[in-house]
Amino acid sequence: MKIIFDTKIAQSYKSNSQKIRVLSESWVDNEIFCPNCGCNVSSYENSRPVADFYCSSCKEDYELKSKKNGMGKKILDGAYKTMIERLQSANNPNFFFLNYDIKNYEVLNFVVIPKHFFVPEIIIKRNQGIKDRPSYIMCSIDLTRIPKSGKIFYIKNKKIESKEKVLKNWSKTLFLRKSKKAELKGWILDIMKCIDRLEKNEFTIDEMYSFENLLSQKYTNNKHIKDKIRQQLQFLRDKNYLKFTGKGKYKLI
Repeated sequence: MKIIFDTKIAQSYKSNSQKIRVLSESWVDNEIFCPNCGCNVSSYENSRPVADFYCSSCKEDYELKSKKNGMGKKILDGAYKTMIERLQSANNPNFFFLNYDIKNYEVLNFVVIPKHFFVPEIIIKRNQGIKDRPSYIMCSIDLTRIPKSGKIFYIKNKKIESKEKVLKNWSKTLFLRKSKKAELKGWILDIMKCIDRLEKNEFTIDEMYSFENLLSQKYTNNKHIKDKIRQQLQFLRDKNYLKFTGKGKYKLI
């Protein structure tokens, strides 16, 4: 996999934004494989409202977002209302995030976020509308609210991950697509984020109980937070996301 853009294909463009659009889309078209099945992705010939790339083999769709310099904590997106509506639709795509070095036209990071990690709480409504259209409210995608397992790197700090690792990391959380109820899915994602906050591969159920107060602030109607934590850990164990090693101990797989 090459991490340098082919700048020759954009020599005729004067606008930097147009150059980056052409370079980034061409790079994805030539270098990126579908994380679901491993086949090459292709760009849609005509602009589509919800996707930029697709896999002809497994029919997954992907939208590309690009950002120069650092990844940052948030990615600017389009209209807030449209984004929220998309999250509830059947054609909501997965997201490719490309982070590049503008000076060297080099890819720094490339990440795919599966669509099942997109829930309303990661979409942040901006405070003001755009110039001349005050009622048109934009939004941002808050990357900090997505669990680590929902950010699957192809390239991380210019280091290329193996295809096998990308495919494995993608398949690890596909069970989330079957979680249709928003609250149930929200609980699973919150437990994943709590595990991330422990910053270790092995942990105890007592360490997870330390998040009881935090979770009770979000789920104010639930008076059995510890029971819910234990239930979600068992669910993640059954889905091979975690391994129960005995005596209240769990391990990330």
